[in-house]
Amino acid sequence: MSPDKLDTLECERHDADRLYNEALTAFDAALFHPIAPAAASLAVDSTPPPPPSGWRARGLRSVRQWLLPWIERQHAFNARTADAIDALISRDRERAAAFGGFQSALIVFLQRINAFIDTKDKLLSAIAERRLDEHDRALQALLKDTLPELRTQIAVLDRAVAMLKRRIADPLADPAGKKATSRSQAETSTTDPRSGSGDDYKYVGFEDQFRGSDEGVAAKLDAYLPIFAGASDVVDLGCGRGEFLAALEAAGVRARGVDLNDGMVAVARERGLDVTRNDALDYVAALSDASIGGVIATQVIEHMDPSYLLRLLDALSRTLRPQAPIVLETINPACWYAFFSSYLRDLTHVRPVHPETLQYLLRASGFERVEIRYRAPVPEHAQLQMLHMPKEMLVSADPLAEAIRRGVHVLNGNTDRLNELMFGPMDYAVVGYRS
Repeated sequence: MSPDKLDTLECERHDADRLYNEALTAFDAALFHPIAPAAASLAVDSTPPPPPSGWRARGLRSVRQWLLPWIERQHAFNARTADAIDALISRDRERAAAFGGFQSALIVFLQRINAFIDTKDKLLSAIAERRLDEHDRALQALLKDTLPELRTQIAVLDRAVAMLKRRIADPLADPAGKKATSRSQAETSTTDPRSGSGDDYKYVGFEDQFRGSDEGVAAKLDAYLPIFAGASDVVDLGCGRGEFLAALEAAGVRARGVDLNDGMVAVARERGLDVTRNDALDYVAALSDASIGGVIATQVIEHMDPSYLLRLLDALSRTLRPQAPIVLETINPACWYAFFSSYLRDLTHVRPVHPETLQYLLRASGFERVEIRYRAPVPEHAQLQMLHMPKEMLVSADPLAEAIRRGVHVLNGNTDRLNELMFGPMDYAVVGYRS
């Protein structure tokens, strides 16, 4: 039902209530009230005049004897008439009282029928509201259980449709991607499921769901933009969907990307970005010495074997210009929370790299001013919580309170240490410059 229809029904209900109350008020004002009985008549002086004497007395007795029967009849008639009038008055009063009682009962009935209808309306409304709440809760539970699954399936289907469209547009393209033509490609193709396969679109869907939207990823990577200010010919290794490439382009920095995943490359190219499908080491090894002005690889090196990573760092040391920046971001395995969630969740991960290990490898490969930058702290509500003591126990001199204070201090210290180990920064980046 539309909101306008609901408003119309609400107005009609208010009008009906108003008319009902007006009619009830008018009915109450029109109540019949019995007329009060008249006051008693003034008493008539029944004292007879003094009897006459003489011939008048004799004449009066004769007339009285003649009129006496008529007078008695009149007295009897008058008595019966008075009795009849009294009976009529009594009956009229009874009827007036009964009618007044009926009117009062009718008023009470009308008032109660209104409350009765209101009660019914409230009950029906409550039942309807409860059923709506039950349906809403059931729907929310259904959505909670099925919506993530539907989103995943839709994302995968979207990527599959995009891949099929590209294959239809270019039927000569190799649907499985280029075959490995070098040691590095053979190595990554056996260790990295992201390397070209017919299921590339599934990994793109995986990235969509677990890494986040383009906007969310771009916002996280914005912190690296100042490092590349004024640079040119920046290379993004494992550029994925091209979030950082787009940010560099918006900042006026010329950059290009490299990725092995056909689906990722296709998505980035659809955004108009300069992206090449190739193995990272093969791409860098083919570059001339000191030909690139910076390199970044975010969430990539955890997909590499140690020997592959070492050869890549050597190749980057040769191809980067002097003082060109290098940024390598990865999951922080020193954070247990990140290791057991983000790292293990992705089947394409090969080996975690400790922050200090990566820092050492860059220094050993000819980079200077190498520093570790920690990122993505675990939300405080997800960490172990400290114990807090009541104020009275903090100042109490009681030996038991003192023992409890020492225990709480030790426990909070251990909690702090566990938080550092388990809930430290989830990501880190090693930033250095070619010497």
